[in-house]
Amino acid sequence: MLCRHIIIVFLLSVFSLQASAQEKGTGPKTNTIKMELKSNRRIRMEKRELRRKERAERKAIKAYHKRLQTKTVRKRMKKSRKSATRYNNNSREFFLVRWFRKKK
Repeated sequence: MLCRHIIIVFLLSVFSLQASAQEKGTGPKTNTIKMELKSNRRIRMEKRELRRKERAERKAIKAYHKRLQTKTVRKRMKKSRKSATRYNNNSREFFLVRWFRKKK
């Protein structure tokens, strides 16, 4: 009688341990290296596309602004832009321009 009870308790404990074990794949998925690389690549591509769109938008705004100006204003803008870049680069005008400039 005692032997049967020990066997039954032993069998119940073995089956209960097996039933309570987690099965594979039920927990949260861990990111593999391949999945991380794929997600990083997708993020980079989205950022690149966003930058491309912003750059195109800025370019379109600049072209629209330029198209509104008259020809003389566009020439003056170009001249002032060149002189501004020359001033920012800390370089002098071409020597012939300096030599033959009208004196005030």
